[in-house]
Amino acid sequence: MTSLFQKWNSISLVKRIIAGLIIGAILGKVLPSLTVISILGDLFVGALKGVAPILVFFLVMSSLAQHKKGAKTNMGTVVILYLIGTFASALVAVVGSFLFPVSLNLADAVGSGTPPDGVGTVIKTLLMNIVQNPLASITTANYIGILAWAVVFGLALKHASDTTKTMLGNFADAVSQAVRWVISFAPFGILGLVFSTVSTSGLGIFTDYGKLLLLLVGCMAVIALVVNPIIVFLNIKQNPYPLVFKCLKDSFITAFFTRSSAANIPVNMTLCESLGLDEDNYSVSIPLGATINMGGAAITITVMTLAAVHTLGYSVDIGTALVLSIVAAVSACGASGVAGGSLLLIPLACSLFGISNDIAMQVVGVGFIIGVVQDSCETGLNSSTDALFTAAAEFKQWRKEGKPIKW
Repeated sequence: MTSLFQKWNSISLVKRIIAGLIIGAILGKVLPSLTVISILGDLFVGALKGVAPILVFFLVMSSLAQHKKGAKTNMGTVVILYLIGTFASALVAVVGSFLFPVSLNLADAVGSGTPPDGVGTVIKTLLMNIVQNPLASITTANYIGILAWAVVFGLALKHASDTTKTMLGNFADAVSQAVRWVISFAPFGILGLVFSTVSTSGLGIFTDYGKLLLLLVGCMAVIALVVNPIIVFLNIKQNPYPLVFKCLKDSFITAFFTRSSAANIPVNMTLCESLGLDEDNYSVSIPLGATINMGGAAITITVMTLAAVHTLGYSVDIGTALVLSIVAAVSACGASGVAGGSLLLIPLACSLFGISNDIAMQVVGVGFIIGVVQDSCETGLNSSTDALFTAAAEFKQWRKEGKPIKW
């Protein structure tokens, strides 16, 4: 048994995940009634979601407490890349929607949830999340609150004794090891998640809303394979595609099936570690990215809103389209950590064109129907870009210092 376990672990994790993906798809088509298999996916996602808040809290707090005065950090560059990437995503979605306009059949769509009243509501919610009780932030996976309190406690502990700092470091290492154990079960988790998707949704969704899905996924592909590589190249001055494909391979796949940026935080941190990045930097930038780096969400909000506009036959000028891009980018930052969060921000964007809330919520309903594909691609893009931009910012710093960039 031990030798079998060792042989299993000697196989590349990506290869094991692909095997789980294929087996899950086959079982979903052949034995769709064997729903017990989906428990594997629920357990895997539940474990990642359960450990991720604790991991972020202790890593950020420990990193800041042990941060030496004068040590270099690249967080400013990372944040700028996050904001540029999110805004660029909204612009690409606008261009795509104008080139390939899509109309919707809104009669049968039914929305769920309550949309925010305006951008002010989104920003207020974001600010209130920052000051939420730290224990409540951890238990509810409110990452903006976790980050804020981890920063506060980390700075407060900068002058603590070496023994205290060592203890914090030991806690962070212990949680990191627990995360590695959870990730080692990813192939079985992916198997369960794929089985659940294939057995319940099948392939019919691609025919009913094929054009809309093609536009959404197409815009996300342009960002992942064209825009992001350009942004990375401008920072590292090297061929960006090896890094882009590594992030897509190691981060996008798991995020696609878990459909949770929060659950993918441990995966991204493991990826950053394998790239040789500074833990003091990525322990902050990765959970921050899961909160504000929302290019996929910006695409969803923009494409779905313009689909409603085209359905109603409204005309859109360049100025309004630019404002929509800004609103979508800002709103997307407030969509993290909420199931279908990007969809519930569609009525806010629709209000720019005077579209009634009733119609907007029908558009939201269409979003929930295609969510099994849309949300998976959106989360995959969001999460893999977190690691990509974190690496790009640090490699830019390496280039300035004359250090070789390799991964």
